[in-house]
Amino acid sequence: MPPLEPLDLQDLEVTISELMVATADGHDPALDKRITDVLLTLRRQLRMDVVFVSEFVDGRRVFRFVDGGDPLGLHTGDSAPLEQSYCQAVVQGRLPELVTDAAPFVADASLPDAGIPVGAHLSTPVVLPDGRVYGTVCCFSSAPQPELHDNALACLRQCARLVARKVELEQHPGWSATEPLPLQF
Repeated sequence: MPPLEPLDLQDLEVTISELMVATADGHDPALDKRITDVLLTLRRQLRMDVVFVSEFVDGRRVFRFVDGGDPLGLHTGDSAPLEQSYCQAVVQGRLPELVTDAAPFVADASLPDAGIPVGAHLSTPVVLPDGRVYGTVCCFSSAPQPELHDNALACLRQCARLVARKVELEQHPGWSATEPLPLQF
């Protein structure tokens, strides 16, 4: 097996930054497609098996966007108990946003067995401008990935801000982003 090439996330970061600027003053009608493209690129660049956006609703994690989840039975619109999710563990600070190998967390019972193979796992909250947590942007691979570093997490966080922008525009169609979305989670 050939060695993995170093991650080059610079183009993705530029694309996300351009989308943030393009949507600052109003709704971009093509935003859904553009966010989908960014998430697919993120999944490929990070060599992840699955990427998804979840919304937290009434104690459940509802999958609003899923790519790569078919082999694992994860589909858009499905839901699962929030308390049993890695996403909730990240939001509550029980699990870091960047995990290169989830097995030790499962082995020491810090996390429940997900029932599907999870090696590397990245998840970050989608925080709306009013401070509410909408859900998460998450991706994972079945194999550990010790080569993942903070630049991968930085891209995931930018994706989460982009998703927050989309949600805010949908919930408040007249909203205009005159200030950047909050960076603190």
